[in-house]
Amino acid sequence: MPRSTGASTIGLDQKLAESDVDTAYDKSLQKDDSHVESLPYWLVNVPRSQWPAECPSFLRDLPLKSIETLSTPDELYERQSWEIVKDIIRTNRIDRFRRVPSDLRKYLEYTENIKAKYGSVMKFVVKERLHWGDGNPEDLKPKGKPFEYNEDMKILYNDWPYGVDKDIIHLVVWVKFELEDDPATDDLTPRARKEIDDYVRSTFCSRMPAENVIWFKNWKSLKSVHAVEHFHVMLNHPDMGFVEEITQGDVPLIKQV
Repeated sequence: MPRSTGASTIGLDQKLAESDVDTAYDKSLQKDDSHVESLPYWLVNVPRSQWPAECPSFLRDLPLKSIETLSTPDELYERQSWEIVKDIIRTNRIDRFRRVPSDLRKYLEYTENIKAKYGSVMKFVVKERLHWGDGNPEDLKPKGKPFEYNEDMKILYNDWPYGVDKDIIHLVVWVKFELEDDPATDDLTPRARKEIDDYVRSTFCSRMPAENVIWFKNWKSLKSVHAVEHFHVMLNHPDMGFVEEITQGDVPLIKQV
Protein backbone atom coordinates (compact mmCIF):
# COMPACT_ATOMS: atom_id res chain seq x y z
CA MET A 1 0.00 0.00 0.00
CA PRO A 2 1.22 3.55 -0.67
CA ARG A 3 2.67 5.34 2.30
CA SER A 4 1.08 8.55 3.48
CA THR A 5 3.64 11.33 3.34
CA GLY A 6 3.69 14.81 1.90
CA ALA A 7 2.99 15.28 -1.79
CA SER A 8 1.23 18.07 -3.58
CA THR A 9 -1.97 17.99 -5.57
CA ILE A 10 -0.82 20.77 -7.89
CA GLY A 11 -1.39 19.87 -11.54
CA LEU A 12 -2.89 16.44 -10.93
CA ASP A 13 -5.87 16.85 -13.21
CA GLN A 14 -5.07 13.69 -15.16
CA LYS A 15 -4.66 10.53 -13.08
CA LEU A 16 -3.59 7.01 -13.94
CA ALA A 17 -4.54 3.89 -12.07
CA GLU A 18 -1.85 2.50 -9.78
CA SER A 19 -1.70 -0.57 -11.97
CA ASP A 20 -0.70 1.68 -14.88
CA VAL A 21 2.14 3.08 -12.82
CA ASP A 22 3.33 -0.40 -11.96
CA THR A 23 3.11 -1.47 -15.60
CA ALA A 24 5.10 1.53 -16.79
CA TYR A 25 7.63 1.01 -14.02
CA ASP A 26 8.10 -2.63 -14.89
CA LYS A 27 8.35 -1.77 -18.59
CA SER A 28 11.31 0.50 -17.85
CA LEU A 29 13.17 -2.53 -16.48
CA GLN A 30 12.42 -4.96 -19.28
CA LYS A 31 15.43 -6.34 -21.10
CA ASP A 32 15.61 -8.03 -24.49
CA ASP A 33 17.83 -11.01 -23.75
CA SER A 34 18.66 -11.40 -27.46
CA HIS A 35 20.58 -8.11 -27.32
CA VAL A 36 22.14 -8.33 -23.87
CA GLU A 37 25.12 -10.33 -22.76
CA SER A 38 24.78 -12.14 -19.47
CA LEU A 39 27.00 -9.86 -17.40
CA PRO A 40 27.38 -9.18 -13.70
CA TYR A 41 25.50 -6.00 -12.84
CA TRP A 42 28.72 -4.18 -12.06
CA LEU A 43 29.95 -4.58 -15.66
CA VAL A 44 26.79 -3.44 -17.46
CA ASN A 45 27.08 -0.04 -19.22
CA VAL A 46 30.86 -0.10 -18.82
CA PRO A 47 33.09 -0.29 -21.94
CA ARG A 48 34.91 -3.63 -22.05
CA SER A 49 38.24 -1.80 -21.98
CA GLN A 50 37.29 -0.33 -18.60
CA TRP A 51 35.98 -3.46 -16.91
CA PRO A 52 37.30 -3.76 -13.35
CA ALA A 53 38.76 -7.11 -12.26
CA GLU A 54 36.23 -7.32 -9.41
CA CYS A 55 33.12 -5.56 -8.19
CA PRO A 56 34.04 -2.01 -7.07
CA SER A 57 33.49 -1.25 -3.41
CA PHE A 58 30.78 1.33 -4.14
CA LEU A 59 28.69 -1.33 -5.89
CA ARG A 60 28.81 -3.95 -3.14
CA ASP A 61 26.02 -4.84 -0.70
CA LEU A 62 23.38 -2.95 -2.66
CA PRO A 63 19.60 -3.37 -2.32
CA LEU A 64 17.85 -5.42 -4.97
CA LYS A 65 16.29 -2.32 -6.53
CA SER A 66 19.73 -0.85 -7.25
CA ILE A 67 21.07 -4.12 -8.62
CA GLU A 68 18.08 -4.42 -10.96
CA THR A 69 18.68 -0.90 -12.22
CA LEU A 70 22.42 -1.40 -12.70
CA SER A 71 21.71 -4.63 -14.59
CA THR A 72 19.74 -2.71 -17.24
CA PRO A 73 21.57 -1.39 -20.30
CA ASP A 74 21.00 2.32 -20.73
CA GLU A 75 19.55 1.86 -24.20
CA LEU A 76 16.82 -0.38 -22.81
CA TYR A 77 15.84 1.92 -19.97
CA GLU A 78 12.58 3.78 -20.64
CA ARG A 79 12.31 7.20 -19.07
CA GLN A 80 9.17 7.95 -17.08
CA SER A 81 6.73 10.40 -18.66
CA TRP A 82 5.14 13.41 -16.97
CA GLU A 83 1.86 11.52 -16.58
CA ILE A 84 3.66 8.64 -14.86
CA VAL A 85 5.61 11.07 -12.68
CA LYS A 86 2.41 12.79 -11.55
CA ASP A 87 0.76 9.51 -10.69
CA ILE A 88 3.78 8.21 -8.79
CA ILE A 89 3.58 11.32 -6.64
CA ARG A 90 -0.22 11.28 -6.36
CA THR A 91 -0.18 7.69 -5.11
CA ASN A 92 2.94 8.42 -3.02
CA ARG A 93 4.90 5.55 -4.56
CA ILE A 94 8.10 7.55 -4.47
CA ASP A 95 10.01 4.29 -4.34
CA ARG A 96 8.99 3.78 -7.98
CA PHE A 97 11.41 6.48 -9.08
CA ARG A 98 14.81 5.30 -10.19
CA ARG A 99 17.79 6.69 -12.03
CA VAL A 100 19.13 5.92 -15.47
CA PRO A 101 21.44 2.92 -14.85
CA SER A 102 24.72 4.63 -15.73
CA ASP A 103 23.66 7.71 -13.71
CA LEU A 104 23.04 5.51 -10.68
CA ARG A 105 26.52 4.06 -11.05
CA LYS A 106 28.05 7.57 -11.19
CA TYR A 107 25.97 8.61 -8.17
CA LEU A 108 27.12 5.66 -6.07
CA GLU A 109 30.78 6.18 -6.98
CA TYR A 110 30.61 9.92 -6.35
CA THR A 111 28.86 9.41 -3.02
CA GLU A 112 31.55 7.00 -1.83
CA ASN A 113 34.24 9.54 -2.70
CA ILE A 114 32.33 12.37 -0.99
CA LYS A 115 31.97 10.37 2.23
CA ALA A 116 35.68 9.58 2.22
CA LYS A 117 36.64 13.23 1.73
CA TYR A 118 34.02 15.06 3.82
CA GLY A 119 32.89 12.40 6.28
CA SER A 120 29.26 12.54 5.15
CA VAL A 121 27.10 13.63 2.23
CA MET A 122 25.40 16.15 4.53
CA LYS A 123 28.67 17.98 5.26
CA PHE A 124 29.46 18.15 1.56
CA VAL A 125 26.02 19.47 0.63
CA VAL A 126 26.01 22.12 3.36
CA LYS A 127 29.55 23.35 2.66
CA GLU A 128 29.97 22.98 -1.10
CA ARG A 129 26.45 23.12 -2.53
CA LEU A 130 24.48 25.30 -0.11
CA HIS A 131 27.40 27.37 1.21
CA TRP A 132 25.76 27.41 4.63
CA GLY A 133 28.94 27.03 6.66
CA ASP A 134 30.43 23.73 7.79
CA GLY A 135 27.24 22.08 9.00
CA ASN A 136 27.40 23.34 12.56
CA PRO A 137 23.98 23.77 14.23
CA GLU A 138 24.45 27.54 14.40
CA ASP A 139 25.06 27.71 10.64
CA LEU A 140 21.73 26.01 9.96
CA LYS A 141 19.65 28.08 12.36
CA PRO A 142 16.81 29.81 10.46
CA LYS A 143 16.40 33.57 10.61
CA GLY A 144 12.62 33.40 10.88
CA LYS A 145 9.48 31.35 10.43
CA PRO A 146 9.10 28.79 7.60
CA PHE A 147 9.33 30.47 4.17
CA GLU A 148 9.60 33.94 5.75
CA TYR A 149 13.13 34.81 4.63
CA ASN A 150 14.79 33.92 1.32
CA GLU A 151 18.12 33.41 3.06
CA ASP A 152 16.63 30.42 4.89
CA MET A 153 16.03 28.67 1.55
CA LYS A 154 17.96 27.72 -1.56
CA ILE A 155 16.74 26.18 -4.82
CA LEU A 156 19.24 23.97 -6.62
CA TYR A 157 19.12 21.26 -9.24
CA ASN A 158 18.84 17.72 -8.01
CA ASP A 159 22.46 16.70 -8.59
CA TRP A 160 21.45 13.14 -9.45
CA PRO A 161 17.91 13.35 -10.92
CA TYR A 162 15.62 10.41 -11.54
CA GLY A 163 15.33 8.85 -14.97
CA VAL A 164 12.37 10.90 -16.14
CA ASP A 165 11.71 12.55 -19.52
CA LYS A 166 14.46 15.01 -20.40
CA ASP A 167 11.95 17.87 -20.60
CA ILE A 168 11.27 17.47 -16.86
CA ILE A 169 13.54 19.57 -14.65
CA HIS A 170 14.10 18.17 -11.15
CA LEU A 171 14.88 20.76 -8.49
CA VAL A 172 15.40 20.58 -4.73
CA VAL A 173 14.31 23.30 -2.30
CA TRP A 174 16.66 23.22 0.70
CA VAL A 175 15.47 24.94 3.87
CA LYS A 176 16.97 25.73 7.28
CA PHE A 177 13.67 25.44 9.12
CA GLU A 178 11.74 22.33 10.07
CA LEU A 179 9.03 20.94 7.83
CA GLU A 180 6.73 19.79 10.57
CA ASP A 181 5.52 16.22 10.51
CA ASP A 182 3.45 13.97 12.73
CA PRO A 183 5.69 11.33 14.39
CA ALA A 184 2.75 8.96 14.59
CA THR A 185 2.17 8.92 10.82
CA ASP A 186 5.54 10.05 9.39
CA ASP A 187 3.38 12.49 7.39
CA LEU A 188 3.61 16.22 6.97
CA THR A 189 1.12 18.03 9.13
CA PRO A 190 -1.69 19.84 7.27
CA ARG A 191 -0.07 23.15 8.23
CA ALA A 192 3.33 22.15 6.81
CA ARG A 193 1.75 20.84 3.61
CA LYS A 194 -0.14 24.12 3.14
CA GLU A 195 3.04 26.12 3.77
CA ILE A 196 4.88 24.17 1.06
CA ASP A 197 1.91 24.35 -1.30
CA ASP A 198 1.66 28.11 -0.87
CA TYR A 199 5.39 28.53 -1.46
CA VAL A 200 5.36 26.37 -4.58
CA ARG A 201 2.38 28.25 -5.99
CA SER A 202 3.92 31.67 -5.40
CA THR A 203 7.43 30.70 -6.54
CA PHE A 204 6.78 28.38 -9.47
CA CYS A 205 3.11 28.51 -10.49
CA SER A 206 3.29 32.29 -10.77
CA ARG A 207 5.76 31.81 -13.64
CA MET A 208 4.44 28.69 -15.36
CA PRO A 209 1.20 26.67 -15.64
CA ALA A 210 0.23 24.90 -12.42
CA GLU A 211 -0.38 21.65 -14.31
CA ASN A 212 3.33 21.60 -15.14
CA VAL A 213 4.46 21.89 -11.52
CA ILE A 214 4.50 19.22 -8.84
CA TRP A 215 6.27 18.70 -5.52
CA PHE A 216 6.92 15.90 -3.07
CA LYS A 217 8.86 15.22 0.09
CA ASN A 218 10.77 11.96 0.36
CA TRP A 219 10.01 9.38 2.99
CA LYS A 220 12.67 9.42 5.69
CA SER A 221 13.89 6.00 4.56
CA LEU A 222 14.57 7.37 1.04
CA LYS A 223 16.43 10.52 2.02
CA SER A 224 20.09 10.62 1.05
CA VAL A 225 20.70 13.74 3.18
CA HIS A 226 18.96 13.48 6.55
CA ALA A 227 20.23 16.50 8.49
CA VAL A 228 19.05 19.28 6.16
CA GLU A 229 15.36 19.63 5.39
CA HIS A 230 14.37 19.67 1.75
CA PHE A 231 11.63 18.83 -0.68
CA HIS A 232 11.54 18.17 -4.41
CA VAL A 233 9.92 20.17 -7.21
CA MET A 234 9.53 18.89 -10.76
CA LEU A 235 8.79 21.22 -13.66
CA ASN A 236 7.52 20.02 -17.03
CA HIS A 237 8.80 21.99 -20.04
CA PRO A 238 9.85 25.06 -18.03
CA ASP A 239 11.41 28.18 -19.50
CA MET A 240 15.09 27.49 -18.89
CA GLY A 241 15.71 31.18 -18.34
CA PHE A 242 13.35 30.95 -15.37
CA VAL A 243 15.16 27.86 -14.09
CA GLU A 244 18.52 29.62 -14.36
CA GLU A 245 17.07 32.58 -12.47
CA ILE A 246 15.63 30.66 -9.52
CA THR A 247 18.69 28.39 -9.20
CA GLN A 248 21.05 31.37 -9.63
CA GLY A 249 22.83 29.63 -12.48
CA ASP A 250 23.33 26.36 -10.65
CA VAL A 251 24.88 23.43 -12.53
CA PRO A 252 24.07 19.92 -11.22
CA LEU A 253 26.97 17.67 -10.29
CA ILE A 254 25.88 15.08 -12.85
CA LYS A 255 26.96 17.50 -15.56
CA GLN A 256 30.31 18.11 -13.89
CA VAL A 257 31.57 14.55 -13.64
